[in-house]
Amino acid sequence: MRLTIVDAPSEWGRFADGSLEQRMLLAISAELGTALRPRPLVLENRNRVEVEGIDADGRIVVQLVANQGAYKPAYRNKVMADLFKLLWLRAGVPSAERAVLVVTELLVQALGGWVAIAAADMGVEVYVFDGERVAPLPRRT
Repeated sequence: MRLTIVDAPSEWGRFADGSLEQRMLLAISAELGTALRPRPLVLENRNRVEVEGIDADGRIVVQLVANQGAYKPAYRNKVMADLFKLLWLRAGVPSAERAVLVVTELLVQALGGWVAIAAADMGVEVYVFDGERVAPLPRRT
């Protein structure tokens, strides 16, 4: 299934000025050296899907997991769902080369065990947002 990038109604889509998601996207943009913004994509059957960050050339697709507060086991499911979405986006957007997941520090525990290893093996880059900047998730063996 092919996905086509369409123009967003606004530069930041559903992300409010100063929101955690906007700050995360700005931080990963700085780390990767390219502007990333939320954009809608359209499937061949005309259904829409949102990508939380994509560069102007469509080479990098980004999903953000911005949960805060107390950790809940269900957050692991959210992380895995976004990993799956990234793999699908990378395969479906003809120009996509890189898939990037950015999580808050709280979500690092959702990447325990096999999840981080699987992400790395599948070529998904995982970054952790500390409130100001991002750093790659340390490789686990």
